[in-house]
Amino acid sequence: MIRTAAICFILFSVSARAVQSQSPSGLPRSTPELQGVSSDSILEFVRSAEDSIDSLHSFMLIRHGHVLAECWWKPYDATTRHQLYSLSKSFTSTAVGLAISEGKLSLDDEVVKFFPDDLPESPSAHLKSMRVRDLLCMSTGQDSEPKLKVETGSWTKAFLAHSVPFKPGTHFLYNTPATYMCSAIVQKQTGQSVLEFLGPRLFEPLGIQDPAWGSSPQGISLGGYGLDVRTEDIAKFGQLYLQKGKWHGRQLIPSEWIEMATTKQTSNGSNPKSDWEQGYGFQFWRSRHNCYRGDGAFGQYCIVMPEHDTVIAITSGVKNMGAVLDLVWDKLLPKLADKPLPEDKEANVKLLDKLDSLSLPTVAGSGLTEKSKLLSDRKFRMDSNDQNIESVTWRLNESGEASLQLSVSGNEHSIPLGTSRWTRSSNNWGASGSAAPVFTSAAWTSDNECTVKVCYVETPFIQSFVFQIVEDQLQLDIESNVGFGPTKKQTIKSAVKQ
Repeated sequence: MIRTAAICFILFSVSARAVQSQSPSGLPRSTPELQGVSSDSILEFVRSAEDSIDSLHSFMLIRHGHVLAECWWKPYDATTRHQLYSLSKSFTSTAVGLAISEGKLSLDDEVVKFFPDDLPESPSAHLKSMRVRDLLCMSTGQDSEPKLKVETGSWTKAFLAHSVPFKPGTHFLYNTPATYMCSAIVQKQTGQSVLEFLGPRLFEPLGIQDPAWGSSPQGISLGGYGLDVRTEDIAKFGQLYLQKGKWHGRQLIPSEWIEMATTKQTSNGSNPKSDWEQGYGFQFWRSRHNCYRGDGAFGQYCIVMPEHDTVIAITSGVKNMGAVLDLVWDKLLPKLADKPLPEDKEANVKLLDKLDSLSLPTVAGSGLTEKSKLLSDRKFRMDSNDQNIESVTWRLNESGEASLQLSVSGNEHSIPLGTSRWTRSSNNWGASGSAAPVFTSAAWTSDNECTVKVCYVETPFIQSFVFQIVEDQLQLDIESNVGFGPTKKQTIKSAVKQ
């Protein structure tokens, strides 16, 4: 009787969401079957993602303007922003399109005209012919990406000093600094950073709250990366593009720009099986199946399927980005029907139950209390290391709750250790580099080994800290799930008793 009542409540809730009117700050919800998608097919996608991909952080499926499924793998959640990495590029492209529509610049403006004080002494003919269009298409004529770092001084100057051996417009090279130049041009012509410029024009109308965007030492939004928003914000952005720039009857982005930005502007290969060789638009990738997308490192996706009136938003921390797209094409795309399907209450309840229960795996092993007592309050001074971890101390409070006290670069950090669950904390050590929410899970995985997972929920990164007691020494190994270089750090050792 209780189970029946719960099912009725769930179905009532879903039905109510399905018929609610769209609000400026959110997308309406619907049961999948009403929009021509079976709950079973979505459930199969989610289960396949769990079995074959490590790991998705969030997923939203939008069809005919309605959210059919939404989920977050704990400790990720709907309210926390997530780093987009290169998915940021599609937002920068949008800013360029809006600035063009307002007469601030044009696609065929030469790049050098915006930065006369940053030009090399004798700019080459190829550099002088580089246009805004070439920046957007990743066809600047450069054969490598310029290195833009703090020590390079002005980033625009460093970009313009880089060699341009090819004629702009003839050679595709994925070039994140080129997107930074787009951001710099928008700021030069409008007097606002891309983040500020998009505020009243895009973020506020879509109800995207508190977007964050990193900036260069010169105060220019990074453009090619650095934007943090929530999963539903990604979905709204994709839905806006699917609707040719129109939102609640208001044309936010010119439809002509949407068409150009998402159409193949540059050839980037010929392999029909690769989603990275279907052509490139204005900071949007063309995809197989006549779709297009914005995407970012480690699996941040805004996938738009115009022929199916569908948008998919995904955040993740994966090494194989192609595997995520393959799963979309194999498990979801073939199941998009042209008309509503018969109601399937039982399948819908199974789907909702599954989506509500998703979690990244915690550390499996023994509890922390008994074994931590043996190490409690001992300070292990670590050898000099590139992680700047100076000492490690186990703590055990009166309630039997364990924590780690880390001294990093002279600063003390207390990390609560959750067992069989993710425990929230806030630290500025490890992958995040600044104060940010983190979740931890820990357990003794053998008699002399304690493993701590640290999930930086605003990022794709999860780090595993493995502490081993080996022959009177504490040994620490640190490994990240993903990274732009080696993911495993050098082993750190220390004497056990100090």
